Amino acid sequence: MRWFLVIIVLAGLVACAGSNKTIKHDGPPDKSIDADKVVEIKPRPEPRARYGNKSPYTVLGKSYTVLPTAEGYQQRGIASWYGKKFHGRLTSSGEPYDMYLPTAAHKSLPLPTYAEVTNLENGRKLIVKINDRGPFHDDRIIDLSYGAAVKLGVIKTGTAQVEVRAISFGKDDSHATAKTRIIYQVGAFAEKDTAKAVAKRLKSANIDKVELEKGRSAAGKRIWRVRVGPITNTRTAWRIEQDIIEMGLGRPHRVEP
Repeated sequence: MRWFLVIIVLAGLVACAGSNKTIKHDGPPDKSIDADKVVEIKPRPEPRARYGNKSPYTVLGKSYTVLPTAEGYQQRGIASWYGKKFHGRLTSSGEPYDMYLPTAAHKSLPLPTYAEVTNLENGRKLIVKINDRGPFHDDRIIDLSYGAAVKLGVIKTGTAQVEVRAISFGKDDSHATAKTRIIYQVGAFAEKDTAKAVAKRLKSANIDKVELEKGRSAAGKRIWRVRVGPITNTRTAWRIEQDIIEMGLGRPHRVEP
């Protein structure tokens, strides 16, 4: 199992190196999109990702240290971007890379971190979710997704001078804050008895705030959702998420409260 986890982490680290000159055939999708088609995201407190936060870590013979918190981070430097070659591959955090979403790669900020990126050459601003590692060039501080690069006007130039400012949710964004409200959906089931059995397993594992919610699927069929929360502490949320995974129930899906 350990070798499998190592492969996942390394795959993510490689995926963020889209701007590396040794990697060929990267670029925009076959059909480009306009800036107004890029979906903007709303920053929210999230637990630390299970993958991509090991510190220190080594890439291409060089060691990097992950910051203990994103609190107060602000830096100016060069941004690059990566695109279709890595679309669908796992990022360092374990999330699939979607080149159309406003995400980014960073060498030292905790994963995930939400940050406001300002293109200092045209004044455009965008909030991105940092969920990947890179770019592994000394002269670059952030690697933008294709979508983020479109929104910030970096596509034509390839690189740009930017300012990266981390968005924090309290004195220490790894701790509880008044704004934190995390709800996980463990599963959606056609049979109520199945949902009740899953809920019982969660409660037996000392997981609190387990609820059954009756609803409809996208096809209009009746379903029973098993949800946990709201959780008001990001560390507690991370622990519960790992417990659910270790129970063999898969990674829970986070839903809006």
